[in-house]
Amino acid sequence: QVQLVESGGGLVQPGGSLKLSCAASGFTFSSYTMNWYRQAPGKERELVTSITRTGEGTDYADSVKGRFTISRDNVKNTVYLQMNSLKPEDTAVYYCNARGLYSQMYWGQGTQVTVSS
Repeated sequence: QVQLVESGGGLVQPGGSLKLSCAASGFTFSSYTMNWYRQAPGKERELVTSITRTGEGTDYADSVKGRFTISRDNVKNTVYLQMNSLKPEDTAVYYCNARGLYSQMYWGQGTQVTVSS
């Protein structure tokens, strides 16, 4: 069955870094655009960043541009999110998402990121 398993979340001080991973299985990973979303308490889920199937194209929300980097390994079937210069407003549950050519979508269970001193 399809699985997206996130890891790497946790508590970090402002200005710190975290690297999230999302291991995929049960579908043809290289055929899917991969995305990271996040949802803060009381807010709607928002798209943070995307990476194309080959990894050649990326896109970022303005709020994370220059601080976050998405990457993928189509051999390991894993997508990563390197988060630097973290701010308290980055606190959220981060979700891995896969979107196929025909808009089929899969979601991970989420991983909590808390930025606090």
